[in-house]
Amino acid sequence: MYDLGPPLDVEVEQGTNLLLSGPALSGKKGLAFDVLAHGIGNGDAAIVVSNTDGAKRVFEDLGERVDYADRPVAVVDCVTRQQGGEVRDDTQVRYTSSPVDMTGVGIKFSELLEEFYEQRGVERNRVFLDSLSTLLMYSDLQTVFRFLHVFTGRVQSVDGLGLYAIDSSAHDDKTMNTLKQLFDGVIETREDGDPTANLPGR
Repeated sequence: MYDLGPPLDVEVEQGTNLLLSGPALSGKKGLAFDVLAHGIGNGDAAIVVSNTDGAKRVFEDLGERVDYADRPVAVVDCVTRQQGGEVRDDTQVRYTSSPVDMTGVGIKFSELLEEFYEQRGVERNRVFLDSLSTLLMYSDLQTVFRFLHVFTGRVQSVDGLGLYAIDSSAHDDKTMNTLKQLFDGVIETREDGDPTANLPGR
């Protein structure tokens, strides 16, 4: 089981993928980092796939919550190269050309997951993809759905925990309902209250 930590204080089965849904500025990213940090503190690995912030910012956000030095923590950075940054992959960061490059994102993510799970023997991996709304800005729903179908399957195959943020106010019901099929549960964030979890078996 994966303990999501406060404020949710619930546990979910291994291989669970959860949608973090809520309007802009309702704390989705902060909540996801809290869940990652809770796991890192207990020895879990964490992989952040970010098409909103560069790796530097991601590590800063994590570092405010937990000491991740010497822990299996990595980022797939989808924005720095697009912004013209001259960067190379290293042990903690893999770069893709842009958020549009979903094939590249999938490959880099799989590399990191394989490295943690198979080569380093880390059996508990927490993953955060931020955000689905950015993917939907660049690609149609069908393409994003296919990408996520494979992505969530990878998380499930290693008994990981997957978190996926989406700005619920930016998409119509059809889009939201289509994407929700891919997830085991939904955590809803709101601007004026604690998040609520609609999880499997609860």
